[in-house]
Amino acid sequence: MADFSRAHVEAFLEMMSAERGAAENTLSSYGRDLEDVIDFLGSRKATLLTAATADLSAYLAHLGRQGFATTSQARRLSSMRQFYKFLYAEGLRTDDPTTIIDAPKKGRSLPKIMSEADVSRLLALAAEEANAAGDNKLGRLDRLRMLALLELLYATGMRVSELVSLPAKVLDQEGRFLIIRGKGNKERLVPLSRSAIAAMKAYGQELAETFPDTEQDWLFPSAGQQGFLARQVFARDLKGLAARAGLKSASISPHVLRHAFASHLLANGADLRVVQELLGHSDISTTQIYTHVLEERLRQTVETHHPLAKQAKNRD
Repeated sequence: MADFSRAHVEAFLEMMSAERGAAENTLSSYGRDLEDVIDFLGSRKATLLTAATADLSAYLAHLGRQGFATTSQARRLSSMRQFYKFLYAEGLRTDDPTTIIDAPKKGRSLPKIMSEADVSRLLALAAEEANAAGDNKLGRLDRLRMLALLELLYATGMRVSELVSLPAKVLDQEGRFLIIRGKGNKERLVPLSRSAIAAMKAYGQELAETFPDTEQDWLFPSAGQQGFLARQVFARDLKGLAARAGLKSASISPHVLRHAFASHLLANGADLRVVQELLGHSDISTTQIYTHVLEERLRQTVETHHPLAKQAKNRD
């Protein structure tokens, strides 16, 4: 780095420390980022003071070709923006070449899901363990609770926070629908599968027999501060069940089962708006993370039913 460039960077870092109270790690990151920019600009016969927008855009493109993640590219751009704001404020430049540079677009990662076969395997083991004979009442209650939790989660796609905080009064309701109070205190109606209803009733009966003199406020009561089962406890027990089922427990969580609920519905023909309503998403854009499932279904539909696709298949 040329001496004058280093002097400007050092002055910038001093300002960030003295006026902004930037932490040592932050200052080190700024320093490394700007060193890298200077090295690249040198290859284009440019400096920090003479660099144009095209030079800095080329630097970001260079990072992309080098395999840097969009988050890393965005951080470098942020460093450059802070630095050029400083140069402008100090009168060392009459413009800010970073103002019209767009931040690298971060790709939205697809949700982790389980296959229908893996979900069936998990539910089958939970049912087998729940029905296993045993003298330990609390042990049987825990196994029935796990089955009820899984059946309800996969039948409704509830958020785990909604699931563990269900009131005990849901045991008294009739019919195949459940009213869930979700984010923003909004209520929504979700259908229950027959297996979910059966698992919930079996668990409720065992709960009443285990604690006959206790009136429960929650469907899944706990001695914890909230009074109902902690999400972390359910997640831990679910991973244990997954491991016993021979599944990769590290990739399985209550939230993954919620994703599985949505993806399996869409794969089997459900409308995206219906899935939005069932998940309790206020905005359809949130539900659109599952459009990869719809796209695959559409591709398969075209390949199966379009006459040109059939002709091509026959030629093969």
